[in-house]
Amino acid sequence: MVESELGRKDHPIGDVKDGQVNGGSKDIELSVVSVTATRKSDVEKGNNFEKVGFEKAIELAGYGKFHYFLLATCGFVSTSEEMDVISMSFILPSAQCDLNLNTHTKGWLNCIIFIGMMAGAYAWGSVADSLGRKKVLIAISVMNAVCIVASSFCQTYELFMLFRFLNGAALGGSGPVIWSYFAEFQPKSKRGSMLSFMAAFWTLGNLFVACLAWLIIPSSIGYFSPAFKYNSWRIFLLMCSLPSFVVAILLIFLPESPKFLLSQGDRESAMNIFRKIYGMNTGKPRDLYPVKDLIDEFPKTEEEKEKEDEKVGQCRNMLSDIVDNSRQLFVSPILKFTLISITINFTFHIGYYGLLMWFPELFNRFNEYAQAHKGQEASVCEVTDYVVKAGLDADEGLCNEKIESDVFMESLITVAAAFPSNVLAVLFMDRLGRKFFLVFSTFSSGLCASGMYFVTNTKQNLIVSAVFSSVISCGNAALDCLITEIFPTNLRATGVAISMVAARLGGIIGNIVIATLLDMYCPAPTFIVAGLLIGGGLLCLILPNTTREPLS
Repeated sequence: MVESELGRKDHPIGDVKDGQVNGGSKDIELSVVSVTATRKSDVEKGNNFEKVGFEKAIELAGYGKFHYFLLATCGFVSTSEEMDVISMSFILPSAQCDLNLNTHTKGWLNCIIFIGMMAGAYAWGSVADSLGRKKVLIAISVMNAVCIVASSFCQTYELFMLFRFLNGAALGGSGPVIWSYFAEFQPKSKRGSMLSFMAAFWTLGNLFVACLAWLIIPSSIGYFSPAFKYNSWRIFLLMCSLPSFVVAILLIFLPESPKFLLSQGDRESAMNIFRKIYGMNTGKPRDLYPVKDLIDEFPKTEEEKEKEDEKVGQCRNMLSDIVDNSRQLFVSPILKFTLISITINFTFHIGYYGLLMWFPELFNRFNEYAQAHKGQEASVCEVTDYVVKAGLDADEGLCNEKIESDVFMESLITVAAAFPSNVLAVLFMDRLGRKFFLVFSTFSSGLCASGMYFVTNTKQNLIVSAVFSSVISCGNAALDCLITEIFPTNLRATGVAISMVAARLGGIIGNIVIATLLDMYCPAPTFIVAGLLIGGGLLCLILPNTTREPLS
């Protein structure tokens, strides 16, 4: 017997049919029965399939050139996003003189992009669930690149903050939309490993940005005049904008998500995309694609169809779509998954961005201390106490914008340490499961965060930072897979967006807490981060198993 994927009891949201709760209209129940009956009577002649569902259709399209080009493009979106977020951590030590920064203002500069991302994620995610993934991704990439270029020309702290906020507003939509878009092209047998593969591009972004920072920021290149300064860290920012321009061009050559088109009732367009994928993957004529038609897996009542017609006639009321999509996420039984995903993302990213974005600053502080105290060991708190008393962050007369290249080398080693764990995630995500990697990651990174309090020299600090970067990276891949898979197609981008709003809030609070407490009460940040990472990671055990399960 062939089950309807919409009604499977073991599905992550078994009682939900594409965002609608059981117990709805009789029309929906009859539609589901019809889908099941249709699948029973599917006619299979040789290699031809008269009518199949999405999972079978994407499987029969093959796996090859199209998916590798899709991976490269979507991965590059993630790379550019991570470069833009992490780039700030590398310019803080150098920009402190130009922008008159202290520890407090550095914390807010790290935070402002997350505030923008919170504003952007919610809106962009809902728009993508209404208008489609591809158009939104192109608009986001162009806006992102323009804002980065503009920020590199800013000469004041306030104007720089404004463009970093706008940069974040663009980036906010990138994450939830690109993950939804990429997942909806993957057959269930490969989805976990390929999502993990795409998560590895975040590490690639960290590596690229660290290499660029090491090559550009310590140099003396730039343009200098009494009224305008365009020095090395600004050129570094300009270079970070290039991937976003490239991504916007590459996305033009990709199709819309067929899963999204099916959710909109456009079976013919979805079929055309499947044919193109088949032709590209197999090298055969598109007409030989064995599927003749697609099952309507998104049955709608007459009332819903009338509402859709009204929306089309009115060019869609976007505010209404956003409110409606959000409302459905906070209705049982999806409510439980929404709340858990919000909590896990919040606690996880307090540690991920809270500590990761401060590593270059900590490396620089250890370097400053080592130069003033040859051969002496000191803890993170003792080093911080020295920096505060010396006034390196507050006194303009003592401001030093010259950063040793060792600081960037240490940062490069830290981000490169994440590559082995990303490889393991790609190889074993579909074997060991999302929960295994997430629990292992959060527990191990929590121990590393606690261990930072006990380091006494630059080498120990580097080792603990590298291990932290490595283990939390595979957890990030697992979290992205899990959150992407638990929401239904018509709510996926919105659900992931709301989860990422929580993630950005975690990044904001993590940076504010560290910036506030690091100089005032040094031991607190590391132990707070450790507790939140471990506690939040254990929550994932409540979520359903989505490994090798069909997308709802």
